[in-house]
This record gives sequence, C-alpha cells and structure tokens, in this order.
Amino acid sequence: MNVAVRLRGLDKRFARVHALRGVDLDIVEGEFFALLGPNGAGKTTLISILAGLTRATAGSAEVMGHDVVADYRDARRALGVVPQELVYDPFFTVRETLRFQSGYFGLRFNDDWIDELLAHLALTDKADTYTRQLSGGMKRRVLVAQALVHKPPVIVLDEPTAGVDVELRQSLWAFIRRLNRDGHTIMLTTHYLDEAESLCERVAMLKEGRVIALDRTENLLRTGGGRRLSLELEPARLPEGLLPRLIGREGERFVLDLPDYGELENTLAALRQSGIAVRDMNLGQVDLEEVFLRLMRQGPGAA
Repeated sequence: MNVAVRLRGLDKRFARVHALRGVDLDIVEGEFFALLGPNGAGKTTLISILAGLTRATAGSAEVMGHDVVADYRDARRALGVVPQELVYDPFFTVRETLRFQSGYFGLRFNDDWIDELLAHLALTDKADTYTRQLSGGMKRRVLVAQALVHKPPVIVLDEPTAGVDVELRQSLWAFIRRLNRDGHTIMLTTHYLDEAESLCERVAMLKEGRVIALDRTENLLRTGGGRRLSLELEPARLPEGLLPRLIGREGERFVLDLPDYGELENTLAALRQSGIAVRDMNLGQVDLEEVFLRLMRQGPGAA
C-alpha cells in the first residue's frame, strides 16, 4: 500500500521544550487515522511541521512522497489542514475567502466545488456574509471548507469539533466519511475519544513527544481487558473471591473486570452464596478513553 504521510526520526526542540522525540510513523493512503495525546504531547507541533509552519530540528516528513522542506510546493498542495485556532480575515465574505484560498493553489474556476462545500457544511445561506459576523461554529465550518477547497488527498483535522454544536458535528463527520470513502486520507486529532473510536481504523498515542502506542483501534481496545461489569449491591460489599477483579467503586456500585461472558454466571452465583442482592447491573465494553488513560499513566513502552 502507498504511504500518504511518512515521518522518520522527527525531532523538534524549542528553547526550553523538547516537543518531538524521534517520531517514526507511516499513514497509508485512504486511511482514517487518529493522533491522540494530552495537551503538550506534540500533536500540533507535528502538524505544523507537515504544513510547513515550522521546521523539524532533525528527521524528515513527507506528504504523498513529497518532502515538506525539499519539495514544499507539492507537499503543501497535497495537504489540507483544519487548524485548532479560529483564524480568518474579517473583511471577506465566506465565498470570497474560499475563492482567495483557491487562488493560492492556482485554481481560477473553482465555484462548482465551492458551492458543493458550502452545501455540505450548511454554509450556503452564509456565502455572502462577512466572516466576522459568523458564530464560532460557523467560522469553524469555513476553516474546514478552506482546508478542502483545493481537494487535497491528505486532510489533517486538528480538533475540528472543539466547541461546536451536535448538529454540526454530525454533518461534518458525515461529509468527512464521504471524503474518506472517496479515497482521501484523514488524520485526526481530538480530545473526544469516542469520535476517534468510531471513525478511525488506526490510532497513535503521543506522550511527551514520543509515540507510546500505535495499533489498530480494535487491538488497542482488547488491551483494556474487553468488558466491564457494573453492579449496585445490597449490602454494599463484595465477596472476597471477587476482590481481585475489582476495578473501581463509587458508593454502592462496584465495577469488575469481566474476562469473558462465562464469568458472568459465576459472579452472580458468588454474590448469591454470600447473601448479597444485585439491585442494578450493567455490562459494557472498555472504550478508547479508558485505554488512553491507562497508557498515559504507564508511559513509554506501555503498549
């Protein structure tokens, strides 16, 4: 499979911060990929290097086979970035903004695609509105349209749904899924880990500038133990035999690890034999947020 984004030994030092520490990463064409990490992990620095906004101290970065330094023009044409910050020119309308953005990439007659972007992002009725008059959510939609206006094969979304309403989030992801089905490579950073879990095929997790986990999403979920059994008990205690499986407790509710479904009956039998009644029970899967928190606590070499 062809590689859309390739990072080799990527290292970045600022005056007092070592933001990236020898990052090696391949993202293949057509992949929906998540780059996760806490604040300060190096995600935005990595994206800035890909976009040509900052230079790496060491190592290399390529987009669609184009080095971001030696072949920067083609690398930037191949990349569309939705930044985390709201950056806009207040003196242009939405349509003017997208036309100017098209011009940066040498696209003179791009109105058909601009109209399609406006429709998919629910901006058609705002096309002739000055960007300064838009709400925060609408401005973020314009940023998405700007990133896509030249139809880049690789799209980087840096916290694209931060602070936006549920309706926009759903319509945005429907549109991005369509672009991914059409062959676009998507790289996503987000603090909404449910988005990454439902959308992304593979996940890389950064901590202090290092990749501490890199795998398919389903494989990472398996490392979390699989299932959780939540029980509200009366009296609020566990038999001694179940204590090794205790993960957490809040009042009368206990959360147990459930290695497999066969253990469910054994657990209920142990409670009955101890005279403990089950007032409420909930069985759920481990989610990506739980895996993420565990790996962040463990640090390098955890996965």
